[in-house]
Amino acid sequence: MPASRAPAWLAAAATGVAAGLLSGLFGVGGGLVMVPLLVAWFALDQRRASATSLLAIVPIATASAVGYAVNGSVDVTAGMILLVGAVLGGQLGAWLLPRTPVATLQLWFAVLSLLTAARLVLGDPARGDALLGEPWEALLLVAVGLASGVLAGLLGVGGGIIMVPGLVLLTGADADTARGTSLAVIVVTALTATVTNLRHGLVEVRVALIAGLVGAPAGLLGAALGQWLPDRIALLGFACLLAGSGLQMLRRSSRSRAVGVPGRDT
Repeated sequence: MPASRAPAWLAAAATGVAAGLLSGLFGVGGGLVMVPLLVAWFALDQRRASATSLLAIVPIATASAVGYAVNGSVDVTAGMILLVGAVLGGQLGAWLLPRTPVATLQLWFAVLSLLTAARLVLGDPARGDALLGEPWEALLLVAVGLASGVLAGLLGVGGGIIMVPGLVLLTGADADTARGTSLAVIVVTALTATVTNLRHGLVEVRVALIAGLVGAPAGLLGAALGQWLPDRIALLGFACLLAGSGLQMLRRSSRSRAVGVPGRDT
């Protein structure tokens, strides 16, 4: 589908670069930025933008995760526990995607963006003690993974905005390890949810592949910057970007409700 103001390949590449940098910097999939850009530049509806974003996230998050893994910043044990919930949640979110009203998806995406921006401005949770040895803490990590997976499948985001603070609080991980572990989980979550989205015919494959493959090197760069840049500076900039995206999506949600956008695919 052609972009409205730029050649399709260039708009897809720019989308991937933006998502890749943010993915590496913050341990997220990049969908919080990618979905609004896909909606604005490719005139995709919210469902197709979410599904297309998930496919693009696979190579982006893979490259970003590698950037952290080479420095030993991936907790394999915690990642495997998160993955149990994340894969199940991703399938649930992908199943709900074609069954949820477009205006509702836009509203949820806007609220998620604004709440995330507020959390970043107010500051990251302090590093806690490692509690993963407790059985109930492992169950809480599964629950965190489940929530992140639902967000991934339903809204086209990686779920890192839930996993990163969850890892810090529940395992005592430092910021780099939390980001790296989150990214490793995001790869599998996005991949499994994408299989379901492809069966539903919701993915703009060409756009996703261009964005993902061009965004992957940017993910490596973002991971390097994320391990060098002072957290507070990077987080405040990201918060401003999220707030702008959230407000834009709120306007789109109101417009969708006003014109009566259909609630389900037919």
